[in-house]
Amino acid sequence: MELWILFGTFTTLLLIGTPVAFCLGASSFATILYLGLPPVVVFQRLNSGVSVYALMAIPFFIYAGELMVRGDIARRLVALAGGLVGHLRGGLGQVNILASVLFGGISGSAAADAAAIGGLMVPQMEKRGYDTDYAVNVTVTSSIIALMLPPSHNLIIYSIASGGRLSIADLFTAGIVPGLLLALALIVAAWFVARRRGYPTDPFPGGRVLGALLVSAIPGLILVGIMFGGVRSGIFTASESSCIAVVYAMFVTFLVYRSLPWKAFVEATLGAVRTTAMVLLVIGMAASFGWLLAFLRVPAGIVTFMEGVSDNPILILLLINVSLLILGTFMDMSPLIIITTPIFLPVATAFGVDPVQFGIILVLNLGIGLCTPPVGAVLFVGCAVGRIPIGQVLKTIWPFYGASIAVLLLVTYIPALSLWLPALFRG
Repeated sequence: MELWILFGTFTTLLLIGTPVAFCLGASSFATILYLGLPPVVVFQRLNSGVSVYALMAIPFFIYAGELMVRGDIARRLVALAGGLVGHLRGGLGQVNILASVLFGGISGSAAADAAAIGGLMVPQMEKRGYDTDYAVNVTVTSSIIALMLPPSHNLIIYSIASGGRLSIADLFTAGIVPGLLLALALIVAAWFVARRRGYPTDPFPGGRVLGALLVSAIPGLILVGIMFGGVRSGIFTASESSCIAVVYAMFVTFLVYRSLPWKAFVEATLGAVRTTAMVLLVIGMAASFGWLLAFLRVPAGIVTFMEGVSDNPILILLLINVSLLILGTFMDMSPLIIITTPIFLPVATAFGVDPVQFGIILVLNLGIGLCTPPVGAVLFVGCAVGRIPIGQVLKTIWPFYGASIAVLLLVTYIPALSLWLPALFRG
């Protein structure tokens, strides 16, 4: 009965449009009352859920991303991407994807990537004769890349949800090859669609212009090296890295680019505060929900059920992927990471999956969910930028969904794609 109250309350509130954080909190509170436990338990778990040192990295990484978005770094990275791949068939589509690779390492957020890159690229693509649905399809699906490249705050959340025993540096490193593989798959899909529709190409700008674009983008690219290289080498922690990222972002935007006026600085600060408040509230509420799942022995029950279904790891991993893809269509990413990690991580490890590899599988699954209705936050951002109905986008987005799911299956069944690079750095 306890599980019916927990999941029934949550589902009912979600269906009537209640924000996810309040769905999690209300369902946890109702279940605590039914169990006869002190209601203060909900607030204790909320407090313990956000009182984690590693979570300090999230607001600072968000702030650094906001500063770089408003400080001209996104435009310079898009210009560099244009010089590198703009001469391919459907060149602006390829530029869009490569810009997501370059910018994703700075923002660490799919929604920020879609808003920043989409705001720059979608209007340009429309002016050059690209269909709006194609521009939005590329923007939305390529934004998933940011979730796997450092400094993805979702990988930090996964590390905490797994009990804090996983190295954030290993998770950052593990996401690089899958992230680049996803970019390659999307580039191929974009090329095929562009070729079928007869989209134009741009002439190669030449080595001199490309060099100038690279020099212009170097200060922003250095930020990626500071954040990843510092954490990976052990010079500083992820939380310390995030603080350094903010200081460096201010230095670049104020003194190097001189492109961040006071109004934009205030907007970046307020935007980071709002985003951080939403993320941490969801994390805290999800911590209460997750504690109840553990208290009611849901993870142990899921493991037993899965073992009863099959002892074939291939089938079990397929079932986990399907479950995560379905869940990802209904909920946002941060709460799902906290809720599903204690449920599915024991199952995956019981069938021989490395926890670091499972983190990449989980994030990629839920990232695809961000691009799918009915609660696809990134899909909504992309459609808002392109001013196009979601239904029209969904008619033509399938090649990009297919490319993303193909990469998901490769990452699931080829552990080396996510584990080789961390092992190489540990050497």
